[in-house]
Order: sequence, then C-alpha cells, then structure tokens
Amino acid sequence: MHKQEIQSLLNIEAQAVASIPITDEFGKALDLIYEYVHNRKGKLITSGMGKAGQIAINMATTFSSTGTPSVFLHPSEAQHGDLGVVQENDVMLLISNSGKTREILELIDLAKGLRPGIPFIVITGNKESLLAEAASACLFTGNPPEVCALGLTPTTSTTTMTVIGDVLVVLMMKRIGFSNHDYALRHHGGYLGDKSRKAAGLE
Repeated sequence: MHKQEIQSLLNIEAQAVASIPITDEFGKALDLIYEYVHNRKGKLITSGMGKAGQIAINMATTFSSTGTPSVFLHPSEAQHGDLGVVQENDVMLLISNSGKTREILELIDLAKGLRPGIPFIVITGNKESLLAEAASACLFTGNPPEVCALGLTPTTSTTTMTVIGDVLVVLMMKRIGFSNHDYALRHHGGYLGDKSRKAAGLE
C-alpha cells in the first residue's frame, strides 16, 4: 500500500468538502422543504441518474428516518407511470453533477405538467446549467475535479453531493426539533433503534 498516495487522495476529498460554497441557497432549500413538507404536509421527492441517483436514494431514506417524509423517484421510471407519486404540495430535490442529465431535465417538464408550480431544489456542479436555471434553490458543489485516475468516474463530486445532503438533513432535524423519542418511533430494530430508545428513556 502506498500510504502517501492514500493520504493525498484523502486530502483532496477533504479539501473538496471544505470548499463547498456556503451560500443563502442552503437557507432557501431548507425553507422550501420545511414549508412544503412540514407546513403543507407534502413530501420531499429526490431523484438522480446513476451514481447521483444512489445518493438521492440515500437522502430520501435519511430524511424519512429523521422526520421529513421523503421518497426516491427514478427519472426513467417516472416516464412509465411512476410520476404518479408526485402529489400536491410536494417539493423535488434533483441531483446532477453536469446539470445536463437528459432524464432529469425531462423529469422537470413532466413534473411541471402534472403539478404546475412544483418547486425544485438542485444539487449540481454546474451552476450555469439548464437544471440550475430551473431551480428554486441551487446548491453548488464547487465542481471539484474527480480523484478518479481518469478524471471521469464520479468520486469527489459524489462526496460533495452526499455531504450537502447530510447538511440539509441535520439542519432540518434541528429546525423541527427532532428528538431521540421521535427517532425511536421510526427505528424499531437494530443497534440504532436500541440506542435511540435508551436515550429517549423508553427502556
């Protein structure tokens, strides 16, 4: 193992995270989620293709487990009926590093056709893209270069996307006052469920 090379890769990833632009768009995104999900009783719908889609799945499950109802919508399956999951008062969180992903851009038009006025939160590495232009709140990753040896495989970009999602989740938990008791009600099994019940004094 080449420890120096490993340390260098870790440093690059860490620097990319530390360089994520902190803008008012974070506040806008949180306000949208809070208004549509917690005030209007809609839900958060996340979407992305490929690696971005996997991150979107993780965000949806993490939001749901921490008090903000959320589901993942596959952009391709949306074109074959799954778009029906989009309801009144929902808000969408779309992820694309390039901001040019065809299926995501098509999803915007489809969602608008079904629910005119639906707001979009976007996480992207291209703030000049068509996707960014469609956003009510656009969270820019900083567009860091990939640590991939070819400079192609989503690596550093997906790290920053994941961290942005974590920031949104944690800040929303604080805004809604999500407690150990709330957590325990959603986690009935496993280590985390046991830990949250003990912390909430339920055991």
